[in-house]
Amino acid sequence: MEPRARGRAGARELSEPGRGETPTRRPFQLGAGIVSGASDNDPTTVATLAVIGATTTYGLVWLVLLVIPMLVVIQSISAAIGGVGKRGLEDLICRRYGRGWAVVTLAAILAVTVLTLAADLEGGAAALGLITGVPYAWFVIPFALVSGVLLVIGSYTQIERVLKFLPLIFLAYIVAAFLARPDWLAVLLAVLVPKFSGSSTYVAGAIALLGTTLTSYAYVWETIEVAHDRPPLRRIGLVQVDAALGMIFAGVTFFFIVVATGATLGIHHHEIQTAQDAAVALAPVAGKYASLLFGVGLFGSALLAVPVLAGTSAYVLSETFGWRGSLDAKFPHARRFYGSLLLSLAAGTTVASLGFSPIKLLFFSGIAGGLATPLTLAFLILVARDRTIMGEHRISGLLATAGWTIFAIVVGASLWYLIGLLHGGN
Repeated sequence: MEPRARGRAGARELSEPGRGETPTRRPFQLGAGIVSGASDNDPTTVATLAVIGATTTYGLVWLVLLVIPMLVVIQSISAAIGGVGKRGLEDLICRRYGRGWAVVTLAAILAVTVLTLAADLEGGAAALGLITGVPYAWFVIPFALVSGVLLVIGSYTQIERVLKFLPLIFLAYIVAAFLARPDWLAVLLAVLVPKFSGSSTYVAGAIALLGTTLTSYAYVWETIEVAHDRPPLRRIGLVQVDAALGMIFAGVTFFFIVVATGATLGIHHHEIQTAQDAAVALAPVAGKYASLLFGVGLFGSALLAVPVLAGTSAYVLSETFGWRGSLDAKFPHARRFYGSLLLSLAAGTTVASLGFSPIKLLFFSGIAGGLATPLTLAFLILVARDRTIMGEHRISGLLATAGWTIFAIVVGASLWYLIGLLHGGN
């Protein structure tokens, strides 16, 4: 039977458990969207938003708000794929379009994921440095080791219960925005009357923002988590709402981080070089304890992101090459899976230990995400519209159109940035 002619039968066939998949036995529950959304507000995102606020003040707040519905669309599509296809995105690409394309998307996902993992490990270490006063370099390897041990010997179901509450830490940034006393009229005008600039600072900020928020690991992780929860098809709409709400909360936090840093660092033209510089944005909240509070928030975001990033690396490798395993499996029954997870942590630790400035590494990992995201984003939409995989539950034409529009925006921003580099934009 040809792939295009399988229809509902093909969708059922692709949904059945098979090689490379370890179906979860845990009961269906909402929450994957909360963790995915919160993990998108990782140290990479916090640093990128802080740099944007410091360099453009309120110049890109309109794009931050535009990103929120974009994230809602992408995560809703991801939730539908995981719920109907019962597999992660990489697994479905491999089965539907062949291992060749799966390897290409794997390379794109891993390149961004490992670099982001390195940035977040360094960001978490920098946060511990802020909290303790000890140089952050001493914490990179211990943080990676502890994360790896917990993921290997612990149960992700238990870890996830804790991760669901960590987003509350991000409320500090919302409070900071109000106490920073920004010029709300200027913020409103920046939203309603966007100003465009061809400067390298503005363009780099735009592509970094799109890259760090629309990064592939967030929506790939959403497909994996929903697939492992195996929700009943009648609840797919509820799962999509869960995904949307998670991203709305994350997006609102993005906006207030830019406003807080714009009102403190941007207004005074304070360039960010270190995590301590970014901590100044929280001075209205914590006064002399700004560094401590910023460090707690940054560390909380790292605790959320590192398990998701390392787990995503292990899942996409396992799905591409047909290895069994999941974060709920025991190590003896998923050696290759956990080997991939530990290898990704080791690679991230190596990059994080090279001595790059934490803020710069976090920011440029966001740019890398923006340049590599379009490929996996295209496959996300293709899979969601494929009758072989989704059957009668494939996404609507309106949602697909929104998805392709987002794809075009990311591609356009990437080309804009690359052209600026070639012409030495300033």
